[in-house]
Amino acid sequence: MTNPPTDVSNTAELRIRPAARALLLTPTRHILLVRFEFPAGTRWALPGGGLDDGEDHVSALRRELIEEVGLHNPDIGPHIWTREHRIPFINGQWDGQREHIHLVRVSQVFEPQPSLDWDTLNAEYLFELRWWHIDEIAAAETTFVPSGLHTHVMNIIENRIPSSPINVEV
Repeated sequence: MTNPPTDVSNTAELRIRPAARALLLTPTRHILLVRFEFPAGTRWALPGGGLDDGEDHVSALRRELIEEVGLHNPDIGPHIWTREHRIPFINGQWDGQREHIHLVRVSQVFEPQPSLDWDTLNAEYLFELRWWHIDEIAAAETTFVPSGLHTHVMNIIENRIPSSPINVEV
């Protein structure tokens, strides 16, 4: 096994993991977020994760929503955002991640029931699932991923859905 490159500015050598995430949005302006507890700190982010071999983004998102949220057969909407971050993770297997984020509208807030057990989720740094109202996100003093989450979600709520995915930064 080779060590990850130490110069992450050389993108030709980077191992970037493809991933899929969902903006789960209700008509009452609630979004479902997951709390990650990384060594570098707490982050609230959208549910989802990496693609398995042979999966496309939509198939991976369906699997991830079952595993993390317990949501079966959601109506996967448009690919609205793209996000890339470069930081070594998963014990150095990857140098970063490139995410496709899809809009998934749900009719109401529901109690998430992950199909994976909490020991497995905790091993992936995932410790909580919580519905946030958009106003709570604006007022909270915590780190949301992507940054500017409130603004990005408000654009979607106000039906400013991009015709092609926009890049949202870390």
